[in-house]
Amino acid sequence: MDSTQLLLTVVLTVTTVLLVVVGIQLVFVLKEVRKTLQKVNGIVEHFEKVGVSVEHGFSELSGFVAGAKTLFKVIDLLHVKKNAKSK
Repeated sequence: MDSTQLLLTVVLTVTTVLLVVVGIQLVFVLKEVRKTLQKVNGIVEHFEKVGVSVEHGFSELSGFVAGAKTLFKVIDLLHVKKNAKSK
């Protein structure tokens, strides 16, 4: 075996081993990224549920305020009519 062939064989073997190690590490990193993204997805879904609940609460509150305004308008109209009759 020639020294050039021996050197090429050693270099190819070392390169192959390093690439296999890097590939295995890449698989572990991708698994961790997947776990992290699943956790982030859960957090986002939780915040979405909270946001929907808050939105529902605000819509109920605005409905209550609109009803109160209407009630005050009716009371004001009755008060104006009562004052007009008493004069």
